[in-house]
Amino acid sequence: MNIYDYITPQSGETFTTLLEQKNIKINRIVSSDTLDAKVYRQEEDEWLVLLEGEATLLLNDEEKKLIKGETLFIPSNTPHRVLNTQSGTLWLTVHIF
Repeated sequence: MNIYDYITPQSGETFTTLLEQKNIKINRIVSSDTLDAKVYRQEEDEWLVLLEGEATLLLNDEEKKLIKGETLFIPSNTPHRVLNTQSGTLWLTVHIF
């Protein structure tokens, strides 16, 4: 599999699990520029890297703007929401249980 071989959805995001082993799950996420206003609150820690595009997240009532190459750590049980993304934004997320 090539991580850059993807199709951008017309709306929302597509999630592809790349690896699920013991206490780790790695996902590829491809975002459109039309997103749901979903609030995430996960039981596991999450580390992410933005491989392509731009995104703004709301994390603990603070906006975090990310550009290509930037990373972010989201501790478990932290409410967060993707406010906006550039069409074709590509994420790699690592969930640590």
